Amino acid sequence: MTDQNRPEAQTNTGRRRFLGTTALAGAAAVLGAAGTVSARPVRLFPTVEARKGKAPSAGEPIRIAIIGTGGMGTGHAHAMMNFAGAGRENLQIVALADPCDERRANCHNACTSKQSGVDVQSTRDYRDVLKRDDIHAVLVASPEHWHAQHAIDALESGKDVYCEKPMTLELNEAMDVRRAVLKHPDRIFQVGTQMIMLPKYKEARQAIKDGKIGPAVWSQTSYCRNSMTGEWNYYGINPDWKPGVNLDWNAWLGRLGPREWDPKVFARWRRYKDFSTGIIGDLLVHVMTPLIFALDAGWPTRVIASGAHIVDHDMENHDQVNLTVQFENGHTMIIAGSTANEVGLETMIRGHKANMYLNGRHVDIRPERIYVDDVDREEITCPDIGNDQDQLRLNWLECIRSREAAASNIDLASKVMVAVDLASKSMWDGHAYAFDPEKLRASRI
Repeated sequence: MTDQNRPEAQTNTGRRRFLGTTALAGAAAVLGAAGTVSARPVRLFPTVEARKGKAPSAGEPIRIAIIGTGGMGTGHAHAMMNFAGAGRENLQIVALADPCDERRANCHNACTSKQSGVDVQSTRDYRDVLKRDDIHAVLVASPEHWHAQHAIDALESGKDVYCEKPMTLELNEAMDVRRAVLKHPDRIFQVGTQMIMLPKYKEARQAIKDGKIGPAVWSQTSYCRNSMTGEWNYYGINPDWKPGVNLDWNAWLGRLGPREWDPKVFARWRRYKDFSTGIIGDLLVHVMTPLIFALDAGWPTRVIASGAHIVDHDMENHDQVNLTVQFENGHTMIIAGSTANEVGLETMIRGHKANMYLNGRHVDIRPERIYVDDVDREEITCPDIGNDQDQLRLNWLECIRSREAAASNIDLASKVMVAVDLASKSMWDGHAYAFDPEKLRASRI
């Protein structure tokens, strides 16, 4: 099914219905009267009909739909089809949804050429895909401001979900997704933070539990890279993009519209603070997620951060960020991110009795000077798993078959989003933020 001949009135009707339930969200003030980070006046609820999902039977291909067919979505499509071609998993990409005809057509061409005999649906409206009862799973690779709604709707329609990182743009949306996942415990939910698959983090978690470094006092990590032309400017702009002709700009904007057409925002939205948290949500989530998993220190309870424009003054988001995140048990994590210098911090966890170095493939435990007679230096060797992003994709597919919880799950992703959102807020308003793990609410300090 294609949507080239779909009446515009039908598209607008669906969009108005969606915007009617979410438009106030984008305009809501960040803080309530008492300094509490307020839930938006209107929460994100499903906008599709509820459906009962079903797992693929033995021998049946996993039928997957992709929402968002830009670079990441198309990359996922190729990776999934490569799994099928190599016999690593029995699957089919059967549907694509994206408001940009060109991007969708490119992905559609790839899917039809690599999947002989598979009919691949192509549509601007993602809800057309979710109506299908023959689709088992949905991979969400849309821009950050759409992640929450796409994930919630996919879960409601009975589909398993792989949601690209960051899980959501805002913390309130993350809690909406969390509620949706808990409402549908029979669904598999995975967030695309692939470093969680590196064996060293599982080994580090066990070593900490075994008391090999004593109490974990504080940790550090980073994600830093450099650019001569500005981060994310490598995403090209097609002069043939024409809103209303081959691209539904208002549908792409969703709750962040209406706005005048801006091809830079459309192609390079990670550079703009209304659409992305920039370095934090796009890069730092990769290193924060596995470290938070390894530490098992509870929820973040206090976050403060700073950001600056050192080199890339044209980018609205910061090109240098520094975060301090404290957790329930008192542990403090220091995180640095840069798109103006590629030399980052060594990934490590400092314990009272020993320090744990995690920059390489293995776990290197070295005793503190005063404990050299009590703690032996130890290297915990870890296997080379190859491409960790492929391993995360395969983990999702395996969980769709087994119905076991995915590695990068909702509990871990929710904790990461507390750090991401509150750090972003701290950068822009200069305040520290606290989070109450019992009430799942944040407040400005």
